[in-house]
Amino acid sequence: MERSYSKNFLKNLKKNKINKYPRTLLFNFRLMKQLLVLFYFLFTGVFVLAQEEIVVLETPTGNIEGTLLLPPKENIPLVLIIAGSGPTDRDGNSGSLKNNSLKMLAQGLYDNNIASLRFDKRGIGASAAAFKGGEEDLRFEDYIRDVQQWHSLLKDDSRFSSFIILGHSEGSLIGMIASQTVIPDKFISLAGPGFSMQATIRRQLADQPAYILSMSLPIIEQLEKGKTVDSVPPLINALFRPSIQPYLISCFKYDPVIEISKVQNPVLIVQGTTDIQIQVEDAKKLAAANSNSELVIIEGMNHILKEAEAHRFLNLRTYGDPNLELKQGLIESITMFIVD
Repeated sequence: MERSYSKNFLKNLKKNKINKYPRTLLFNFRLMKQLLVLFYFLFTGVFVLAQEEIVVLETPTGNIEGTLLLPPKENIPLVLIIAGSGPTDRDGNSGSLKNNSLKMLAQGLYDNNIASLRFDKRGIGASAAAFKGGEEDLRFEDYIRDVQQWHSLLKDDSRFSSFIILGHSEGSLIGMIASQTVIPDKFISLAGPGFSMQATIRRQLADQPAYILSMSLPIIEQLEKGKTVDSVPPLINALFRPSIQPYLISCFKYDPVIEISKVQNPVLIVQGTTDIQIQVEDAKKLAAANSNSELVIIEGMNHILKEAEAHRFLNLRTYGDPNLELKQGLIESITMFIVD
């Protein structure tokens, strides 16, 4: 039997005058309301997820997987995000240290109608299959070629109005070298080194006990000459293990100051003042080497783009905090540069 409800019924129901009506009607109304709420969240969830797309780059040595975060707007800029050194994944996490810095960066761009693609480097996460030769066969140029191939895959996508390369930490050097051949519309260096890798390693080791530096210097000198070292003290094996030495040799020949001077399009250089890995001096050197660059210094931002004190222990604690938001001013500075 079809049943209709009068306006008075609905009006009284809203006023909680429900005792006059059968419990079955009240139950049906509540059930309907619950279902509507459920459907709302289901469809909202599908809509949100639809903005995140897995993209696969096929390479001769295996597939590299990335995440495209796409705002619901047409003809928008696209930023290719390159992660930093070590086993850092597309979200900015490294091993047990989960901070979600690059994931938050992508979300911040999304909120400003800027698309982004961030990816697991070869050998990391879902891109592990692209590491078939093992660590000993990896070269710095492999990462550069990967960025070039991402550009080839995405450059003609009609959804995007421009292509920007953003490199974080070591990813900055990778990005600025790739930018010399693919010529993006703009390039962004985020906490990128202004000194060669060997100089940066020496500086960082200077903060360790003196015997660590003294053990490391002879190895660095041999690597600078293009020679590998078979015998590595156990204390520094993680940094100079024989399998990683060919990769280090391939990195040592690049000087970020020289490389950024070759980037032709507009450049943004962003650096935090409480970064314990890269210093403000690095950013200033990069900016001075390219007359078409803009320098932004963010007070209180550390290497993983979060607010942190300069104290080393307190600073490092943020590396494992995925709930700590990005430092205020970072997204604003990047967005302004991109849309300007």
